[in-house]
Amino acid sequence: MESSLETVALFSLKLVYETDGHSPILRDDPVMDDYQREVFALLVRKDDAPGIQAKVADCLSQALNALGGTQKPLGRELHKLATAFAQAQTLEQMGTPLTYLTSYLKDIQ
Repeated sequence: MESSLETVALFSLKLVYETDGHSPILRDDPVMDDYQREVFALLVRKDDAPGIQAKVADCLSQALNALGGTQKPLGRELHKLATAFAQAQTLEQMGTPLTYLTSYLKDIQ
């Protein structure tokens, strides 16, 4: 799960900060400091679903803004997927929405 959470954060922040012709954002980029696998691993070990959701929501909110908000088709779909993830009450319930988020963010890169 930690890897998927880090991937969602990475692809969200790529939408926000990457521009054509510039260096890509990588997992060890400073912008990823608060969203690295180890950070998510600690939250998973603590069974801190709200903490995980807050971190992911921060990244997804930035990505949503970069996509033009819910007024744009890509933003509407991201918002729908983010809402499903936010409604999960346990780590187990986060699995499927997290998979959809990961796939969607990879697809729109």
